[in-house]
Amino acid sequence: MSRRTLFSALFFAAVFFAATFNHAQTVAPTPPMGWNSWDAYGLTIDEADFKANATVLAGIERFGWQYAVIDEGWYMANPFGHTLDEKKYLWDQNGLLIPVADRFPSSADGQGFKPLADWVHAQGLKFGIHIVRGIPRGVVKQNLPIADSSFHAEDAADLTTPCPWDDGNWGVKDNEAGQAYYDSMLKLYANWGLDYIKVDCISDHPYRPSEIRQIAEAIKKTGRPIVLSLSPGPTQLTHAVEVGKYAQMWRITDDHWDLWTANHKPGQSEFPFGIKEEFDRIAEWIPYVTPGNWPDADMLPEGWLGPHPGLGEPRQSRETHDEQQTEFTLWAISRSPLILGANLTRLDDFTRSLVTNQAVLFMNQSLTLSHPVDQTSLPAGFETARVWRGTAGSSGSRNYAEYFAFFNLDDKPVTLKATWKQLGLDDKKHQAQDPWSDATLKDSREISVTLPPHGSTVYKVR
Repeated sequence: MSRRTLFSALFFAAVFFAATFNHAQTVAPTPPMGWNSWDAYGLTIDEADFKANATVLAGIERFGWQYAVIDEGWYMANPFGHTLDEKKYLWDQNGLLIPVADRFPSSADGQGFKPLADWVHAQGLKFGIHIVRGIPRGVVKQNLPIADSSFHAEDAADLTTPCPWDDGNWGVKDNEAGQAYYDSMLKLYANWGLDYIKVDCISDHPYRPSEIRQIAEAIKKTGRPIVLSLSPGPTQLTHAVEVGKYAQMWRITDDHWDLWTANHKPGQSEFPFGIKEEFDRIAEWIPYVTPGNWPDADMLPEGWLGPHPGLGEPRQSRETHDEQQTEFTLWAISRSPLILGANLTRLDDFTRSLVTNQAVLFMNQSLTLSHPVDQTSLPAGFETARVWRGTAGSSGSRNYAEYFAFFNLDDKPVTLKATWKQLGLDDKKHQAQDPWSDATLKDSREISVTLPPHGSTVYKVR
């Protein structure tokens, strides 16, 4: 091999390594897409059900679905228990929560979630778990040692900051012991092969910026790219810059469930949060949407929610097909993370058609700009409607495209008419294609859309 050939080979190998390394260190450059167990299983998910759902997710991985996430309760021996004693949390000798082997057999003999994470990775997916921030109360009572430190649980626990709606943990102090506890936790979970962690009771009621920072710092120390998702909402806009510094996702609403509107009165809790209210809330957060920072409108409660949903009885989603399409379209064009809540083993044909629509998913992943069209600039007839505009690529480039989504928030059908110029484009004729129906409209200077109650459509415009 000549010196020139060798140099060329080494150069391109170095470039490839650098690109691979940089890619590995880039966390959530596009909105995360995946599945979470909460909406269908609540606290009750076990290994068999998780694998069954992850297998379905792997079957649609080619559309961009990546993360398979076990939500709260994987460390509970009895997830049906009503009290903390009845639930029976399981932790190791250093006070770190570990999966219950009766529910997750592959975790036996101290293996934790590593065998399951390895299996998930073998399916071409990424592995995630949920925790509630803090340190288990029983761990503090036993005053267990914190791994890789001289501290004990009592040194780290903040008994003044429990989660007000979850009695499992105390808060963690903003001190060396507290950081050591989170460092040991993320070190263990990273060694399992963790790619995504959802941390609850941290982004609102109450907001815990010190623990957000500690967890982010602990993730950084592992050297593993792990998505940090903060919950619940509503995260306050005044905290946007701070949470964006540490997390890739944060909830902007309280728990979103399968209803059009809850009609909450001012000052009331916004739990549960409906589809209609999402329009204004998502719009408030648009200035903070950037690669690596994705304000999160919450999971998509579509399809079959059972056998033990996190709220209510087992059911097919109470959303109509039109409402499901509206929800999915709004999440997609606003660049919210797309986290499925359905029991994927009972995925109905309609829900499957939503989650495998390549054009709509491409929109979510490729838009470089998205915002609602100013309501005051719209013509008459749009009073009960919303229009969102998204841009992909740069003007003049081959992949440049504009997207316009039309939403009917009314309880009766509506016909919307506007010129493309009124919607923000030039006065030329434009061709519009509907990614949902794959229909293409003739070149025109205007658009006319008839929508059912709570219905929507979206057009790719060139």
